[in-house]
Amino acid sequence: MSNNISIADLPTFDVAEHLKNEDDIAAYLALVLEDGDPALLAATLGDIARARNMAQLARDTGMTREGLYKALSGQGNPSLATIMKVMKALGLRLSVAPAAHA
Repeated sequence: MSNNISIADLPTFDVAEHLKNEDDIAAYLALVLEDGDPALLAATLGDIARARNMAQLARDTGMTREGLYKALSGQGNPSLATIMKVMKALGLRLSVAPAAHA
């Protein structure tokens, strides 16, 4: 009997399933913002949108679901206006703090 497990045998991890409350969402977004990667920020907002309800977000932003999925996929390149519109519809806001010096 073989104990070989392939990647295909592993369960799929979807972070959206673990974003249960506002504190989880805020902590996840804050961590990603520290990284400074715009594609990762877009993908993270996509995760949060899926956790919340993409169809409702589409209605709240005036965008199509397909447009949101594309913009927030990590391969999309959403404008700052789109990011801000999505964050507002999700009840989130950006804040600024001085960067820590190494």
